[in-house]
Amino acid sequence: MKVLKFGGTSVGTVDSINQVIRIISENKQPVAVVYSAMGGVTNKLIEIGTLASKGDTKYLEVLQSIEERHFAAIRALVDVKSQSSIIAKIKGNFNEIEDLLKGITYIKELSVRTMDLLLSFGERLSSQIITFILNEQGIKAKYIDARDIIKTNSNYGFAEVDFEETNALINAALAENNQVYCITGFIGSNKDNITTTLGRGGSDYTASIIGAALGSEVIEIWTDVNGMMTADPRKVKNAFTIPDISYSEAMELSHFGAKVIYPPSLVPAFLKNIPIKVLNTFESTHAGTTISKEINQKGYSITGISSIDEISLVNLQGNGMIGVAGVSAKLFGLLADHKISVILISQASSEHSICFAVDPKSAENVREILETGFKTEILNGDIENISIQNNLSIIAVVGEGMKSSSGTSGKLFSVLGKNGINVIATAQGSSELNISVVIKKKDISKALNAIHETFFEIDGFTLNLYLVGPSGQIGKTLLKQIAQQSGYLKKEKNLNIKLTGLANTKKMLLDSNGIALENWKENLETAGEKINLSEFITDIQTLNLANSIFVDCSADKDIVQYYYPLLDSNISIVTPNKVANSGTYEEYIALRNIAKKRNVKFLYETNVGAGLPLINTLQGLINSGDRIHKIEAVLSGTLSFIFNTFAAGLKFVDVVKEAKEKGFTEPDPRDDLSGTDVARKILILARESGIKLEFNEVENIPLLSQDAMSANSVDDFYAVLEKENSKYESLLSEALAKGEVLRFIASLENGKAKLGLTSVGRSHPFYNLAGSENIVSFTTERYFNNPLVVKGPGAGAEVTAMGVFADIISLSSFLA
Repeated sequence: MKVLKFGGTSVGTVDSINQVIRIISENKQPVAVVYSAMGGVTNKLIEIGTLASKGDTKYLEVLQSIEERHFAAIRALVDVKSQSSIIAKIKGNFNEIEDLLKGITYIKELSVRTMDLLLSFGERLSSQIITFILNEQGIKAKYIDARDIIKTNSNYGFAEVDFEETNALINAALAENNQVYCITGFIGSNKDNITTTLGRGGSDYTASIIGAALGSEVIEIWTDVNGMMTADPRKVKNAFTIPDISYSEAMELSHFGAKVIYPPSLVPAFLKNIPIKVLNTFESTHAGTTISKEINQKGYSITGISSIDEISLVNLQGNGMIGVAGVSAKLFGLLADHKISVILISQASSEHSICFAVDPKSAENVREILETGFKTEILNGDIENISIQNNLSIIAVVGEGMKSSSGTSGKLFSVLGKNGINVIATAQGSSELNISVVIKKKDISKALNAIHETFFEIDGFTLNLYLVGPSGQIGKTLLKQIAQQSGYLKKEKNLNIKLTGLANTKKMLLDSNGIALENWKENLETAGEKINLSEFITDIQTLNLANSIFVDCSADKDIVQYYYPLLDSNISIVTPNKVANSGTYEEYIALRNIAKKRNVKFLYETNVGAGLPLINTLQGLINSGDRIHKIEAVLSGTLSFIFNTFAAGLKFVDVVKEAKEKGFTEPDPRDDLSGTDVARKILILARESGIKLEFNEVENIPLLSQDAMSANSVDDFYAVLEKENSKYESLLSEALAKGEVLRFIASLENGKAKLGLTSVGRSHPFYNLAGSENIVSFTTERYFNNPLVVKGPGAGAEVTAMGVFADIISLSSFLA
């Protein structure tokens, strides 16, 4: 005989009950069916019992709503001509409940024994209604009150089953020729026939007890999800059904928060080697999960991830515990005497401390128990401290595959570390079936998603991107490049780049599900809120998503104030904005220190040479032990174009105007010709070389006169250049007379940085520059006679965005 169990959501509505009846009717062989109470009814019964014990007559209103819900189901599911008998029977049940509640109001006490009786009505009501409906539809069904067949001790609230007597009663009661046996879940009775319950979730246990007693071929647990999942689908969107799982794995996952099945349910089935199927009432064709002794080899080292959202961690420590036998025995003896359940235990090898996790509701009670139980040890100083940490969670990584797969622990702790999730305590059994970690509650969703993605890689590795400055040339181009390349990255690298946040000077938008790249501008305009950068940063921190990257494509000088808190929140930063790296040296170092401390990345390859690999090249030289002797560089695409174009017969002012018309300069060309931008770039290279240098220590030999710099407008500036044209013609003539060309060069040598216009001959690597090219020459210990030269386009949205994109992609390797 097959045993089926339907949970509260499966019998919670008219539509779901119809679905249950359809599933039952499809079984051609006799079946035993166990029912839970209608969804939410058990909680309502607890509520009315509590109200009655306080003398609060509001319990009558709640009771009325429960009654009406059951009558509404009858009216919808039973032909009107046949309703009277079942309504009378159900009304009789509610009369009993009302009498019981009146008694509770008189004595103003609600014992566990009385609560068991009150709660038993939930399953009794649903089972009687469905039995009646089945018979009405021509399916021969018999109602069985589980109190008649499941015998327990008198441990009310969580009764233990007498299997010898129970098995005999079950076999006798289910020996008749009925197509369907409808059995109440959750409840039993003691030797005096007083009602007991098997604990919350006990309907699963009822099904397992009956299945084991009958030697059933299978036990089916029908619920509202497609079996046991690799993680909680409410927290991990990519969670998927586990097709096959062992008893041991299912027990571990159920113990650590996987609510699909009740842990003790597995024991009777396990002992009789009966497979359990977890199926979805609302998607009955789905294969679900099969729990059995023998399972197929899985393609992953772990089977699933489970969690307990809220626990408290109790820590008992003291030097007097070291080497002293019996401390642990006394500790856990005290907890057992007070019926305190311990979820996890971790002890240091030094025996200096023992920590264990408990339900937060028990935490303060545990403190009192231990302070009383260890009073002498505390007074003697053998135990120094009993501390309790709250707002914690447990994550358990479970799988028999961990035994044969090395590196699971390393992989787990690595992904947590890379996402800034601190492990407060850990426990692993010698069976290598479960690795459990205690973390802060606020990190639970982030940790689950990061772990799931790392171990299962179902939909690829995902980076969450927050972009400031999408409307500028670099930001806009970057989004275009990501959209164009996303298919390749998914196919070849199994990498997803999800645009999670956008902010420009007017609007901001956050969406943890992702913002479509093809219409980000419209989404930002229509769904975005008024920009508040401080709020935007706070919301990013609150979202606390795994593998987060903040990309600053703005030219905002004030945004740098948010870099430190972002890095401190374990969010990596990628930026072409050079303000942070060219501020004070103290700020420069602080950002690197916090990035190192939090194990995140602060990447800024595009700060100096747009798409040219200058920072990485310099860091590679230094990290490999090379010594920098000298750096020379043309670091401005604007100035490069101007002096590559400026030739005999041309006016300098006309060349500057041409550069502006071609888009090589800022709206005010003086921003480029002042050399300030170049000074910031050589300052960054100096600092990357290990030189402590401030911006005001960079020697900037002015290219422009004071009159030119102080002109009231761009047109006035052009007028000054016109007047001073002879100065530039003279400089050009002198260079040409020597067979040289003019270049605006920044240099770093002997700890000093300077920049200015100079001329170079044919033997110099900067002689043959063209257009807006940038070039950097590294003279080092290893590249002394032949400097290492990096040359290429040093400006432009395409190459700069490409450099930012490359930094983003490099983070996927770091975070994965």
